[in-house]
Amino acid sequence: MEIILKEDIIGLGYKNDIVNVKNGYGRNYLIPTGKAVIASASAKKVLAENLKQQAHKLAAQKAAAEEKAQKLEGVSLTIPAKVSATGQLYGSVNAATVAAELAKQGIEVDRKIITMRDAKSVGEYEAVVHYHKEVEVKIPVTVVAENAPAPAAVEEAPVEAPAAEAETEEFDMEDEIPAEA
Repeated sequence: MEIILKEDIIGLGYKNDIVNVKNGYGRNYLIPTGKAVIASASAKKVLAENLKQQAHKLAAQKAAAEEKAQKLEGVSLTIPAKVSATGQLYGSVNAATVAAELAKQGIEVDRKIITMRDAKSVGEYEAVVHYHKEVEVKIPVTVVAENAPAPAAVEEAPVEAPAAEAETEEFDMEDEIPAEA
C-alpha cells in the first residue's frame, strides 16, 4: 500500500514522503491515527502543489536543523554505568540516556529523534540524531564502568610508587650488609 506521511516516523520516513507499507499497518494504524493518507493520484497532485508553495519554508526548516546540528559537531559522550564483574551492564544505555547526558552538557535534544542500539556492555557505540530528512548527526558514545578509576591515574601511580620503594629497599639492604659483616 502506498501512502503519504503527514509526520516524521523514525524508521519509516519523513513528513511528505511517499512510502510503501503493508496493508494492515497502513489501514489499522497510520491512516486512523492521522499519521498518513492513501497516496491516490489526486493526493499526489495536492502534495506536489503544497511542496512548491512551501519550498522556502522547508529551506528555513533545513537551515534551522543544520544550525542545531552544528552545536553537536565534535561532541562525544562518556557515560558511566554500573557494571558486573563480567563487564555486563546492570540495565542498558539507550537513546533516553544519551538525551539525558546531552542535557547535562546544555544541549536539549528530544529522545524520540535519537536512534541507538541499546548498549548492554562496556564499549564504544554510536547514536544518531535525526534533525531533518537530510540532516543527521552521529555522536560517539563510550560506555565505561562507573567504579573504574581513570586510566591515566592508574598508569602514572604504579610507575612512581615502585621506583620510590626500590630506592628505600636499596638503602635498607646497604645498612644490613655492614651490620652482618
